[in-house]
Amino acid sequence: MADLSPVIETMEHRWMRAWVERDLKALKSLTSRNFIFLMGSKPPALLDNRSWLEAATQRYFCRSYRFGDIYVRDFGGMAMFATQLEIDATLDGKDWSGRFWVTDLWRKGKVRRRWQIVERVVSRLDESKDAPAGVRSLQLWR
Repeated sequence: MADLSPVIETMEHRWMRAWVERDLKALKSLTSRNFIFLMGSKPPALLDNRSWLEAATQRYFCRSYRFGDIYVRDFGGMAMFATQLEIDATLDGKDWSGRFWVTDLWRKGKVRRRWQIVERVVSRLDESKDAPAGVRSLQLWR
């Protein structure tokens, strides 16, 4: 089986560029009709497909983005993409720039056989230097 990482990374860049360019047509083609945007906050906040598309082209503007280390996992017809994401963005004219952790779920259609994003989960990065080492210490395979 071929490595799916470059395919999903390319799709991520297309989706993010469509957001930066406010390209509704491209966003619609890359986003599943049952897409959910989940903000990992307290309380959590959700956007459905329609709300996301309106926000991304009318109110929540991304001027630039940068991915950190990328992780892709192939589930056969579905793929998970995870990375640190740094964005320069505004919401209703107010600065919403920052560093986030993003986990996206992509699904390959059964009829058209094209990839679409189904879900995005976003949360602020934990800048603690102790967290990664703590989790690594739990690994049984070391």
